[in-house]
Order: sequence, then structure tokens, then C-alpha cells
Amino acid sequence: MEIKIGQHNTLRVVKILDFGVYLDGGEMGEILMPTKWVPENTEVDDELDVFIYFDSEDRPIATTLKPKAMVGEFAWMKVKAVNRIGAFLDWGLDKDLLVPFKEQNAKMEEGRFYLVYLYVDPRSKRIAASAKLEKYLDIDPIDYEPDQEVDLLIWTKSDMGYKAIINQKHSGMLYFNEIFHDVMPGQMIKGYISRIRPDGKIDLKLQKTGYQNIDQFSEILLQALEKSQRFIPLTDKSDPEEIYRLLGMSKKNFKKSVGLLYKRRWIRIDDSGIYLIKK
Repeated sequence: MEIKIGQHNTLRVVKILDFGVYLDGGEMGEILMPTKWVPENTEVDDELDVFIYFDSEDRPIATTLKPKAMVGEFAWMKVKAVNRIGAFLDWGLDKDLLVPFKEQNAKMEEGRFYLVYLYVDPRSKRIAASAKLEKYLDIDPIDYEPDQEVDLLIWTKSDMGYKAIINQKHSGMLYFNEIFHDVMPGQMIKGYISRIRPDGKIDLKLQKTGYQNIDQFSEILLQALEKSQRFIPLTDKSDPEEIYRLLGMSKKNFKKSVGLLYKRRWIRIDDSGIYLIKK
């Protein structure tokens, strides 16, 4: 049996004592799970889904707590403390997660949030985190398809848009002209593949292509109409704030979209708002 450090494992209870239970850890021997995490009515030979990490004395410990991230994942975490060893992150367990100084792009500061990758140090076998994300991104050939839905973890802002982690594996670029609502580093959102560039870089978008030969704002308006029983109470006299609240676009883009869809006879307009008439 191979125990996966920093991940979930299903282990069998082999011994029950006053201070906890021991689980069969295979080659690692018996692994303690303290009483505070032991489910009620646990008996010998029960199988438990547990997370394995090391305590402050580097002993393997099992817990039923769910950490904010596991080994092999990227996550947005807050620095709880900084000392001569490195920065310590709150990842939801009793023992904080270390980011050694050598794994920091710049010295981390207490109270700030950072995007990090969790790994097992090959020499110490301890779980640690790194802010040097590029070396942990997957560089294998990409098999995404245009319009494929993906999970995005917003990484950092650039002059062109936001870099994002795709499906906990690859990086991609979400350009400003594809963003219709506020996004921020650390945010997890659904997105779509826009295209794979010849150099392998990935362009992203937040809206799936649903209509042909219309711009992105007109598509947003159509999708909003479909989700609102084919009616939206907006007109060219509506306040810009109300338009942005409902559609995430400026009044200028709203009026252009209304004009385009009206010319195509996809919508009807009156003093109460906009009606979708195209099936």
C-alpha cells in the first residue's frame, strides 16, 4: 500500500485507544488519528477517508479535516506568520504550511494572500508550498477544444488581462475584452477555451459562443434574455449602473447591442424593456 502524503487516502482502522485510533499505513506503519477527528461509532476494520500530513514533530498524522488544498494543487492562501525559515500559510489544519524563502518570488508579508502550489519536498519529505508557479505548470501537449468549459483560478493581472490556472494544470490568458464582470486574483470561476495559439499558449473567455456573427456584448444580452423569461426591463433611458448590474456592460455597449439585435429582428423594444422574439 502506498500512502499519498498531502492527499486523501482510504485507510483501515487497526487499533482503538483512549487518545485516538491507529490506521494501517502500509510501509509507513500505523498512522495515528487523534480522538478529536475520529468519527463517532468508529470500530476496528472500518475504512476511513483521511488526509495525511506531518505534525510539528514530523510524525505522520491522519485527519478528517478538509484542507484548503492538497499536494499537486494551486491555491490562494493567507500568510499567518513569517520567521527566519519562511512564511507560514493558513491551509485549514493545525500545522501551518511552510513556504521556504527560496520558493518565494519576493519576501511574503504577514496578512497578505498569495497563489501557491503545494508539493512534497523530495529531501525532507515534508509538505511545503511554492509561489514560483511556472515550474509546476503542466507542459504536456494540450488537448483542449474551443468552447470547452474549464475551471479557472485567477492568477495575476497584466497589461493585457489576467493570467489564470486552467483545471489545476495549465496557464492561460483572459483578456480584458473578454471580461464582463469584476475578477480578482485568487478567484475561482468557470471559463471557456477561446483558442490554442500556434505556440501552445491558451486564450480564455468567460462566455461560451452561442450565436454566430454577433459581437460578445450582443451575445451576453441574448443569454440574459433567455435566462429572464425572454424579457429584461432595460431601455435606452436606464441608468448605466442598472445596466452594468444586470448585464455587466457599459451603457454604450448596451445600446450598440440593442441596435444590432433590433436590426436583425431578434428583439422587440417598448417603453417597459426588451423582449426576445427570436427562437
